[in-house]
Amino acid sequence: MISREPTLERLAVAQSLLLDPYQLSETHLAQALGVIGQHQVDDADLYFQYTRHEGWSLEEGIVKSGSFSIDQGVGVRAVAGEKTAFAYSDDISEASLLDAARTVRAIASAGQSRSVKVRKKTTVAPSRLLYPAMDPIGTLDSTQKVALLEKIEKMARARDPRIVQVMAGVAAEYDVVLIARADGTRAADVRPLVRLSITVIAEQNGRREVGSGGGGGRFGLGYFQDEQLTAYVDQAVHAALTNLESRPAPAGNMTVVLGSGWPGVMLHEAVGHGLEGDFNRKGSSTFSGRIGERVAAKGVTVLDDGTLPDRRGSLNIDDEGHPTQRNVLIEDGILRGYMQDSLNARLMGVKPTGNARRESYANVPMPRMTNTYMLAGDKDPQEIVASIKRGLYATNFGGGQVDITSGKFVFSASEAYWVENGKILYPVKGATLIGNGPEAMNRVSLIGNDLKLDSGVGTCGKDGQSVPVGVGQPTLRIDGLTVGGTA
Repeated sequence: MISREPTLERLAVAQSLLLDPYQLSETHLAQALGVIGQHQVDDADLYFQYTRHEGWSLEEGIVKSGSFSIDQGVGVRAVAGEKTAFAYSDDISEASLLDAARTVRAIASAGQSRSVKVRKKTTVAPSRLLYPAMDPIGTLDSTQKVALLEKIEKMARARDPRIVQVMAGVAAEYDVVLIARADGTRAADVRPLVRLSITVIAEQNGRREVGSGGGGGRFGLGYFQDEQLTAYVDQAVHAALTNLESRPAPAGNMTVVLGSGWPGVMLHEAVGHGLEGDFNRKGSSTFSGRIGERVAAKGVTVLDDGTLPDRRGSLNIDDEGHPTQRNVLIEDGILRGYMQDSLNARLMGVKPTGNARRESYANVPMPRMTNTYMLAGDKDPQEIVASIKRGLYATNFGGGQVDITSGKFVFSASEAYWVENGKILYPVKGATLIGNGPEAMNRVSLIGNDLKLDSGVGTCGKDGQSVPVGVGQPTLRIDGLTVGGTA
């Protein structure tokens, strides 16, 4: 069997789903872009998308609900200076495509931009193959999906008699996108995505506590074998049982050690969002205009990397057709760059970094994170915990929020322990970490050698749009962080 080059293969799949059924061809794409290019615009693109999603959920030992949906459409965008005109339709047809093109080109009437040259000669976006071009929904049949959830429920209840309730869910998505840019670039991607989640409730002496686990990535449902399921169940059960023994968290200014993996969500929120190009172009980020300056302690190196194979936050191309990259944002404490889409990159005089993302064809792209994490240091994690005289060891987080302008953040720890003289004494509940992103990064005093990425559960929200992301970090010690407690 003769296989095609990966990008050409993806373009063929996208054409078969998004163009051929509607009698659209390259000629129609060029015509729509040509209509936009008749006015003075800096950039223009077409974004076609086909998404099929399936989900199953279990509660009280019964698979109570299932869902299946198909969505498709096209988004048409024109950019003039700092202004963006955007139109979208779930009707993929020549008429709606040209109508949208005529609508968005009107933005140029108030602009003073140069005219973009719509190239008739097309070029295929650079190739990459980070995950299989598969439909994960079909990798297990309905009976197998139900059996998978039932197995998780039995495994969790068998762990401990205090587990009184189990909720589990499995979801799979098949996403195909086709991008046509005014500069002649044609790009496509076939994006599988699966996720499995489990939540348990433990009860003891009238007290109830919750624990959760799960993971996923860009592969098929066959990934969820017994070894993986055991890890998810153990994580959820451990969290719930640990919290049954928890005491009110102390409050005050203290040493805080963050565990590896998912606690990197604090790095994502407190630092990552502040390094997105739009906030820095507008001067609204606490990191604005600070390229080349020290913004974190020595040893702190932060990356945003969309090229990690099979990861939830990875993409072969971003949503403007640019290949994703391994971007060094902070290097040994020095700010090196921001994450960029094409609009902000052009206005800031730099190159796009492969970070343009959108929730769907009905949304405009903006600079967003992919997989954001801190590189490992050289310290043993046990040594870091043992270095705490009096403080908090937080191994898992729930919700949090950040003010991009000031850098201030608030995060709630869902699993944490009180430590004195290097010894973990007991779990605590109600611990809230309060601080400022750049200040916290400058107070990092020890970095573990145990870099770990999250299990594949992250979803990031920005301006009403949600996209899948990854986070990660090694064990970190931060000196002098404010903890809001309940004690």
